[in-house]
Amino acid sequence: MTAKDARAQSPRGFVRSGQWPHADLADHHGARVAQTLARHLAAEMHRRELSANRLAAAAGLNRQTIANVLAGTGWPDLLTIASLELALDTDLWPGRAP
Repeated sequence: MTAKDARAQSPRGFVRSGQWPHADLADHHGARVAQTLARHLAAEMHRRELSANRLAAAAGLNRQTIANVLAGTGWPDLLTIASLELALDTDLWPGRAP
């Protein structure tokens, strides 16, 4: 699989069964990282009672970017992850083995 092919479908496209972001995924490390990131982000937003609009303003991001991360419809880039982590003052990146 080439780098271009790896992004041909969204992280949510690798769901084998269940519902994103708690679904069973095909063996794709990137999709699993995106899934774990979405779960961490959703949990932090819930814990802090933050809407996507409020978090977007705090992180300097578009609300739709946050919605895409949560829904698994896009591949979050490093700047997006860093901005979210800074705004939330917590690590969202799941590391190598989510």
